[in-house]
Amino acid sequence: MPNSYPLPMNTVHESSKVIRAVLFDFDGTLTQPGSLDFNAVREALGCPKGRPVLEFIGDLPEAERIEALRILDDFETDAARRSRPNAGAEEAIEFLHSRGLKVGIISRNSRSSIQTALRNFERVRPSDFMVIFSRDDPFLPKPSPESILAAADILGVPPAQVLVVGDFVFDIDAGRNAGALTAYLTNQGFSSPCPLPPDFTLERMGDLREIVACHAPLAAGKLPNELLQRFLTEIGATDPSLLLAPGIGEDVAAVPISGEEVLVLKSDPITFATDCAGAYAVHVNVNDLVTSGATPRWLTASLLFPVGTNAAQVLRVMRDLQTEARAAGIILCGGHTEVTDAVNRPVIAAQAVGTVDRRDLVDKRRMTDGDRVLMTKKLAVEGTSLLAREVPGRLKELGMEESEIDRCRDFLVHPGISVLDEARIAARSGQVSAMHDVTEGGLSTAVYELGVAGAHRIRVYRDLIPVYPETRRICSLLNLDPLGLIGSGSLLITCKCDAAGDLLEALAAAGVDATCVGEVLERGVGVEAVNAEGSRVPWPQFETDEIARLFEKTAEDPRPDRGIS
Repeated sequence: MPNSYPLPMNTVHESSKVIRAVLFDFDGTLTQPGSLDFNAVREALGCPKGRPVLEFIGDLPEAERIEALRILDDFETDAARRSRPNAGAEEAIEFLHSRGLKVGIISRNSRSSIQTALRNFERVRPSDFMVIFSRDDPFLPKPSPESILAAADILGVPPAQVLVVGDFVFDIDAGRNAGALTAYLTNQGFSSPCPLPPDFTLERMGDLREIVACHAPLAAGKLPNELLQRFLTEIGATDPSLLLAPGIGEDVAAVPISGEEVLVLKSDPITFATDCAGAYAVHVNVNDLVTSGATPRWLTASLLFPVGTNAAQVLRVMRDLQTEARAAGIILCGGHTEVTDAVNRPVIAAQAVGTVDRRDLVDKRRMTDGDRVLMTKKLAVEGTSLLAREVPGRLKELGMEESEIDRCRDFLVHPGISVLDEARIAARSGQVSAMHDVTEGGLSTAVYELGVAGAHRIRVYRDLIPVYPETRRICSLLNLDPLGLIGSGSLLITCKCDAAGDLLEALAAAGVDATCVGEVLERGVGVEAVNAEGSRVPWPQFETDEIARLFEKTAEDPRPDRGIS
């Protein structure tokens, strides 16, 4: 993606900029520049060079003003019919909508010419804009801030959180006068240099994605992979002592300590309210450890409680941590506990440490073409339990029986969110090339991350993906896709093709359900899904976990956003 400006993410000034809405100029911004010949317009009107056309017309006597506006309308209408969308404009608008930003148009053109030009767009319609202000509306034209302030009011966004995008100095001047953020579009040198300093400069409309990705509010949940990758690229973890370095789909770090012994480290927070936060804190950290083949050894935890928490509540969480750690064979050996007004619900930030012989370290980079992809248990074990625990009242209203809700609630224990047993069986087989547990973003995100970490494309047999009837039912009622629902309890395993059968048998003998759901393809990045007939079918991507989307859409706010990588 072109990057027309350096992302200055290391300054307080830049990081304080927040974008919740975008207002576009129209001619030369959303449309290709050059359709309207301003020199010809000036000559036809007798407008002196350097004098703004609308302001010149506004000073004419009434009869002359009416005739001048007719001439201008004719020029604009002809230009609008010939205009075409600016390169990247439609994609930019679609991206803004996908991020939940509000979008509008502020133009010095007539409303009819804007509507005419929009007919030449393939994927964008007038209804895609929450507000369209033209010179026909009762506001002074840009560089006056009137229309921008009125639009911000309609959109329900403070002017300081509005980005004004345009290709002329009036756009930048109007934005600055309104107290908004501004982005100047150079159209790769076609636009005249802007004498006023904008907040951002774009060479092309496609560059807007970079600005929004950096400054729009992030959705609840873990940091999007594209932003995480940017940071990881910046830090450049090149220390030779790192056997497993930070990366997309890489959930642990591994460093040698003595001889052939390797130390494996993992940290993960629990930030959602639940009666089983201690169990979650242990399992989500241990799950990642064992995907590397390591034996969990030690756990530390920092516990933050909101003001008003009593001692009994603190002790319950601490005892839960100890009980779950002991059951997993791990020692709770330290941490920190604090009551603070910095949080409004309990937060557990845990770190688990384990050890493994270097020859037994499972490194996803060993993945090769033809490996089979196995999945233990079924889709969305964790998400099914969480929904039953957090929104039982809503599920009852939608027709779910109490006995069904109880079964879903018990998914936390049976089949359970731990992958410790299956990971140990897989590691002992000696045939595993990679393991990755399914967490936030569900199976869809986990498969993608597994492929990125292993530097291979992955084919998924979509019709073979197993789903619990309870999960299918609960997702149907809540209009959720189980492929994007948080899924701790399921483990993805890649192994040699001729070893897949034996591994499936070993897992079954231990009472662990497992299914072959895909295969590793050639080197590269991406997921290819096929149906039972071998035809390509869509594979969804999720900006946020389905459970986070549900709670954002409703007034309820347990928000199980854990920041799991």
